[in-house]
Amino acid sequence: MKLHAMLKKDSAVALVSGGMDSCVTTAVANEKFSLALLHINYGQRTEKRELKAFTDIASYYGVPEERRLVANLDYFSKIGGSSLTDKKIDIPNLIVGACFKPAPTHNEIPTTYVPFRNAQFLSIAVSWAEVIGAEAVFIGAVEQDSPGYPDCRQVFYDAFNKLVEVGTKPETHIKVVTPLIGMSKTEIVKKGISVNAPLHLTWSCYKNNDVACGKCHSCVLRLTAFSDAGVKDTIPYLL
Repeated sequence: MKLHAMLKKDSAVALVSGGMDSCVTTAVANEKFSLALLHINYGQRTEKRELKAFTDIASYYGVPEERRLVANLDYFSKIGGSSLTDKKIDIPNLIVGACFKPAPTHNEIPTTYVPFRNAQFLSIAVSWAEVIGAEAVFIGAVEQDSPGYPDCRQVFYDAFNKLVEVGTKPETHIKVVTPLIGMSKTEIVKKGISVNAPLHLTWSCYKNNDVACGKCHSCVLRLTAFSDAGVKDTIPYLL
């Protein structure tokens, strides 16, 4: 075991969707904490591919099986209300033909919003953190590049931390940490490079499990960020 790993005494649970933001967040957490990684299947279109990305990232950081937790919340697909979980709702493209379609504004709720999802994800993470004695829960929420998502705002995490404080044992002190919350996607790519995050193992596409569509909101943000950062994105695209 490397010396820096031996010096990590405190544990942190990191929520790892398999996307770029959660990967960089995991890399940040790994600098100071011993990792426990949580992934949640919730009936999303790219569930299989995101699970693979989680497994690859966990292996990259050498996280043992007993420190990996995969939870299944298939009721999100039964609840519906989101184009990520309900195939009757189309996932919008930011690129239509050769034209670029403006992204939703912060006053709009996009169809890709999964109602109150992050609160439920965080509840599982905090439960696990309390059991294993973790000090922190890391989540890759990004306010600037998540237009209209109520549960990606700083005010949401400030409120949730108050809930954690009053809803856990008195001797428990768990903090939900959002290291990327104020960053742009370009800044996140640069941060990922600086902390050696395995961005090549991540998956961002909302639609496809094999080759990224390159047209959905998530793909366009990712491609633009890599381009602006001057870094080649090595995952496959249909473009």
